[in-house]
Amino acid sequence: MEDLAVVILAGGSGTRFWPASTASRPKQFLKLLGQRSLFEDCVDRALALAPAERILVLTNEIQKPLVRDQAGALPPENVICEPCRRDTAAAVALGAALCRKLFGDPVTAVFPSDHAISPLDLFRRTVLSAAAAAGGGALYTLGIRPSRPETGYGYLELGEQTLDDGGIRHYRLLRFKEKPDLKAARRYVGSGRFLWNSGMFVWRTSAVLARIESFLPGHLEAVSRAVESFGGRKWRAALRSAFEPLKPVSIDYGVMEKAPDVRTAAAEFSWNDVGGWPALEGILPRDADGNSANCVVHSLDSSGNVVFCEGGGRSVALVGVKDLVVVDAGGRILVVPKARAQDVKKLVEGIGKD
Repeated sequence: MEDLAVVILAGGSGTRFWPASTASRPKQFLKLLGQRSLFEDCVDRALALAPAERILVLTNEIQKPLVRDQAGALPPENVICEPCRRDTAAAVALGAALCRKLFGDPVTAVFPSDHAISPLDLFRRTVLSAAAAAGGGALYTLGIRPSRPETGYGYLELGEQTLDDGGIRHYRLLRFKEKPDLKAARRYVGSGRFLWNSGMFVWRTSAVLARIESFLPGHLEAVSRAVESFGGRKWRAALRSAFEPLKPVSIDYGVMEKAPDVRTAAAEFSWNDVGGWPALEGILPRDADGNSANCVVHSLDSSGNVVFCEGGGRSVALVGVKDLVVVDAGGRILVVPKARAQDVKKLVEGIGKD
């Protein structure tokens, strides 16, 4: 689509993949799955949809050098630093206001930069299908068909099917569901009426701005006023003045759950939000005992472990252990049961992110 623009969300606190990730180098900039980072892969996907000059990256000052280093062909001026964290509604409002100023009224795709997605061609066809349908004013999210009763994701409850675009099915959304307990997750998956909420969006810029104006008018007024100074010497100060008073709220809660005519395109591509160390299980090479690792693992009576060594050059020996995460990165070592891997965030908050 000639009028498509892309906004990449590339902030993050760097807690869930400690010790490999830190506040200055969160997970999207790590080479967790090979020789390229999740952010670099996201830029490649964006470039398959839009030219470099129509791709914006929203990040923060501390991560700006990493974005610049890994952004490839993207223009330096398209890297926008949020002055403080105010959740996704503020980021989406800023991205939409900038797209309006720079590109007119494009259809805009919004992508988190920390997902693992393949294959590229199917992803591209899905986004373009949603973009063509969103041109009329509907707000689209991309939904993922659940493969298990996952409690770590939000869910989308499907209404009527509105389109079958060569196997890419579109639906009206009845409601968003917060992360469920296991019993509810099993019910959702068993019903066949729910998709995982990927956090990826597609919409006409004017349509999402109109909904933000309806449900979060303070957000739109603040960022629109700041964007008037974009490219000038008052830009950074204006953006800080706009962001600091905003109440943190997600775009899902602040807008999408309230807006009329919200739809989803059901994605058939492989998707993983790589939400913590256990997410690497099955993505990294796996041995006969089910140990997933990016390095050499010698195991005796050990199974179901996830082992990660920064650079991949070490060998790790496991004896009589099961379902652990073992990480060697940044001169630090982490050992934690997979079932408690989410508690790494609490640990990092206690000892300092860096």
